[in-house]
Amino acid sequence: TQSASMDLFTVLAICLSCLILLFLWNRSYAQGKLPPGPTPLPVVGNILQINMKNFNESLRKLAEVYGPVFTVYVGTQPTVVLHGYAAVKEALIDRGEEFAGRGSFPVIDYLSRGLGVVFSNGEIWKHTRRFSLTVLRNMGMGKKTIEDRIQEEALCLVEALKKTNASPCNPSLLLGCAPCNVICSVIFQSRFEYSDEKFLTLLHYFNENLRIISTTWIQLYNAFPYLMHYLPGSHNEFFNNFTEQKKFILEQIKEHQESLDLNNPRDFIDYFLIKMEKEKHNKQSVFTMDNLIITIWDMFSAGTETTATTLKYGLLLLLKHPEVTAKVQEEIDRVVGRERGPCMQDKSHMPYTDAVIHEIQRYIDLVPNNLPHLVNQDIKFRGYFIPKGTAIVTSLTSLLHDDKEFPNPDQFDPGHFLDESGNFKKSNYFMPFSAGKRVCVGEGLARMELFLLLTHILQHFTLKPLVDPKDIDTTPVVNGFGSVPPSYELCFIPV
Repeated sequence: TQSASMDLFTVLAICLSCLILLFLWNRSYAQGKLPPGPTPLPVVGNILQINMKNFNESLRKLAEVYGPVFTVYVGTQPTVVLHGYAAVKEALIDRGEEFAGRGSFPVIDYLSRGLGVVFSNGEIWKHTRRFSLTVLRNMGMGKKTIEDRIQEEALCLVEALKKTNASPCNPSLLLGCAPCNVICSVIFQSRFEYSDEKFLTLLHYFNENLRIISTTWIQLYNAFPYLMHYLPGSHNEFFNNFTEQKKFILEQIKEHQESLDLNNPRDFIDYFLIKMEKEKHNKQSVFTMDNLIITIWDMFSAGTETTATTLKYGLLLLLKHPEVTAKVQEEIDRVVGRERGPCMQDKSHMPYTDAVIHEIQRYIDLVPNNLPHLVNQDIKFRGYFIPKGTAIVTSLTSLLHDDKEFPNPDQFDPGHFLDESGNFKKSNYFMPFSAGKRVCVGEGLARMELFLLLTHILQHFTLKPLVDPKDIDTTPVVNGFGSVPPSYELCFIPV
């Protein structure tokens, strides 16, 4: 009888909990004049109505029903989605300050603890971001500029590609090494050999975490962090990989501390350590060892696999469109020649190449829904009330694949960025790095890498596909976080 009464007590407790949850849910759901959207279910919200594997397509269909501003619930949290250029521009650019908060991404928040430059908010974000931008600018003009570092890496990449002896290879690893090494050069001062075990292990952890972050398991963790944290699953692997990455970063920092010259910063770590030294008596300073570790981790996470995936996808599109590749190579021959490597000064004389790189980024739509934003205060937006702390998703796909701005948006066509005379044509809809207050800190670096690495490859090699170009599939392997190209092989034939 005692166990029967315990069972009854448990059932009653569960029923009562459900009723309380339902009451809280109804109250919060009825509270504001949030934008319209599909009716959420208690606790799970709209998760069952949205295809998490193709979140993008689900949002497009909802925009057709509810318009450019609508609300979806991920778990119990409302998220306001902005779809289309007008709404996205108004939020990120015209009203950037109000929308400058970073939305919650629980699996990363658990690791970053509000530090760093990507997932931080408030004073930590402001100071760390301003400092990071200043350091990158200083390094852009230093004795060994960032352009010098990328050119050095481009030549190392060319040498590594020559060693494939024109035989079929999957370019993923080498195209991953180059951007990772550029970040190493900026942060640690030196690059690594592509065969270096420590370097390859670091790269492996970043690649693995990008794969894990795109799984349904992580999306569930982000929706129900308190529950999922105690369950087994791939989030634990994600956390373990982070611990290993942190060890590597700490080793590098220790080496820097031992050889630091306060008057002669060599790289990002040196600049940060000098800033820490200057502010050591300021108890409120955001320049702490913990913040340095997370800021470095942010820069690798945001700057390695993104550029590598763009290069990988870019080469696949060039294999599919040999007529485009031929035009780029003709432009390289005409402007740069064979006696020297391409440099950033060449870019303004190479409108077709510039258009091709923009079109690669537009077509692949790398981060379809941007990173989550957050409103910093209660606001009225387009007639709706959005309370402080509400998560905001901005659909970058709705800009990059807008069919009025880019006719036939699902076609790869460099003409999207060329005028009638063949000059490069800018587009306000081109926001692959986001826009406004939270625009990617490394945008300038990434643009340089894409131009210099791609032009060096095409200056030295003919790209040879293993199948007929028309049979090449360029459909992205859609996942929850970003667009990744299907796996492929090609031959790099030295010119």
